[in-house]
Amino acid sequence: MTGRGGSPAARRSAPAVPMDRAQILARRFAAHGLDRSSGTPDLGELGVLGVQDTPAGSARIALAARGVPPEGLERVWTFRGAPHLHRADALPALARALWPLDDADAQARIRTTVIKEGAKLGLRAFRTTAEALRTVVTGPKPKGEVSTEVSALVDRSLTFDCATCGARHISGLLFQQAGIFGAVRVTSEGGTTLSPLEPGFALPEAAHGTGALVRAYLHLHGPAGPSEVAKYLGVRTPVVRAVWPEGLVEVEVTGAGAGVRTAWLAGPDLGTDAPDAGGTVRLLPPGDPFLQGRDRELLVPDEARRKEIWRAIGGAGVLLVGAEPAGTWRAKAAGRAVGITVTPFAPLTAPVRRALEEEAALVAAARGADEARLHLA
Repeated sequence: MTGRGGSPAARRSAPAVPMDRAQILARRFAAHGLDRSSGTPDLGELGVLGVQDTPAGSARIALAARGVPPEGLERVWTFRGAPHLHRADALPALARALWPLDDADAQARIRTTVIKEGAKLGLRAFRTTAEALRTVVTGPKPKGEVSTEVSALVDRSLTFDCATCGARHISGLLFQQAGIFGAVRVTSEGGTTLSPLEPGFALPEAAHGTGALVRAYLHLHGPAGPSEVAKYLGVRTPVVRAVWPEGLVEVEVTGAGAGVRTAWLAGPDLGTDAPDAGGTVRLLPPGDPFLQGRDRELLVPDEARRKEIWRAIGGAGVLLVGAEPAGTWRAKAAGRAVGITVTPFAPLTAPVRRALEEEAALVAAARGADEARLHLA
């Protein structure tokens, strides 16, 4: 565990610093590496939280938008059990930071109707599932086959009768959240396949470094509060409060469409001037890290547009002009080409349209296509 805990408000020592929506988006744009200004592009702070790959293949487009090559990254089930690309050398520390703080934390992460009793096992549920994964996944195996074998090794209370497939198997929520602890990589070509990470790493004995995840979230998505961080991590808010870092600055967020709210940011982040994004154009895929902040009303104030972008299934990508969401986009394969349809929120200038052609070509290349066919709706 990391941090002193307690209420952030209780540790207030100075007046809140005002920040408006435009300042916040500009700071996040730079923190996410979307300015592509680094001479040696890498994941930076994104290396801590990784790049979500839902839908499959979207992470490569997110990396292309930042000018970061995909080499040296592993696809692993991590935050909330979702597949993410992470640096291979960061995985042992990430596993320790993601390990539940205690039984109550573990229970809350996996509590569902289908394993109501099994969830009460808390940490034991995670440990036995991770051990089973390490036993079963000794080479590439289809996900369904692994699930069947793991289900036979864990406590029966962690499994349930699935009406859909007519078998008894482990809760998917637990199975995927335990993926990183089981040291398995996840590939999606031709169906989901699990294989052992090499080199592997030891199963965590206890949570360690969880506060670093909070700091990473605040750097990329701040200013923010404990409840937003908790939603991202997939834990209860008290868990985040228990590891809340020291030395944060209170920020008064204004111009976000929902009045004034209080949030926090690390002091060094507050003091860093974000470069002017200007007319920079980026095509962010669905699930892009920039879209993973839990204050969606700040990023996209219009409710109808939020529903289009953050659909549970089939959400749209986002066109950024500068740090401002300026439209949505969708792609469709067309032979060796990819058709990209952009729906702008307002008419685009000629320079933006020219830049959009270049970004569409990046998307096509990231998808393995030879050509991008851009269409403005």
